[in-house]
Amino acid sequence: MPFCVPPGTAIGGCQPMASAANGARIAGMTDTTTTALLDHAADLIRQADSLIVAAGAGIGVDSGLPDFRGNEGFWRAYPALGAARIAFTTAASPATFRENPKLAWGFYGHRLNLYRDTVPHNGFALLKSWGEQMPHGYHVFTSNVDGQFQKAGFDAGRVHECHGSIHHLQCLAPCSDAIWEAKEFTPEVDAEKCRLTNEPPRCPHCGGLARPNILMFGDWGWVEKRSARQAERLERWLDKVEHPVVVELGAGTAIPSVRLFSQEVIRHSGRLVRINPREPDVPTRNDVGLAAGALDGLAAIAARL
Repeated sequence: MPFCVPPGTAIGGCQPMASAANGARIAGMTDTTTTALLDHAADLIRQADSLIVAAGAGIGVDSGLPDFRGNEGFWRAYPALGAARIAFTTAASPATFRENPKLAWGFYGHRLNLYRDTVPHNGFALLKSWGEQMPHGYHVFTSNVDGQFQKAGFDAGRVHECHGSIHHLQCLAPCSDAIWEAKEFTPEVDAEKCRLTNEPPRCPHCGGLARPNILMFGDWGWVEKRSARQAERLERWLDKVEHPVVVELGAGTAIPSVRLFSQEVIRHSGRLVRINPREPDVPTRNDVGLAAGALDGLAAIAARL
């Protein structure tokens, strides 16, 4: 099954396997090394029989979504939690749903509304068009819970959300392994206080508090049934492909789920195009690392296809 690392887990070996000097910056587009790497990336995509999109939080930045990098970045996005010195690991935990459900749902309700309102940037369309032209098509592996790939028109049956989805709910207890869509719940949030002001969703089976079907910090109650089915579909598809290219975007080493998955795929005949503004190094010189944001990197490659 593809890697699914609980948020906050520290795992050795998630750094690049070799210090390959083939990570380059996009800015200017005139540097000889950068031009060569972009041409190489385009060649890897042309030669592949299938596309694997491996995406972390950084892919959503160009759509206007926050990228929580440590508590300082989290508190800039949620100043009320910063004023109370409530860490991301605390807000994003089942314990907070039990102890302070209005605050927990204030945080997740705000995110749910934000993701519902966000328009995916054009990089998603580029990835989808590349994948649709390949003999075996595409599949997505993402640690994001925002549903942006489905919103951008990707086939939901070809998306594996290894940390779950904010657009689905489960019982906090949980009383069963039931998972249901969150579309009937419209959060009303006092953004200044990060508090839910309407009634939180309830489990239809026991009447207890519902929570997002997301793998949180210190989470032993996550119902992984939906994500496990997605993983099985991805595994069956991987068995059929022979020369995949992994285009990895915005996936860092702090929570290495996506990086570990990418490295596992390229051990079995795949090649890697890593687009990351801060950590672009790649395992071998056969792969490509671009120090760029997702949209800039994808657009620069698209200009060569």
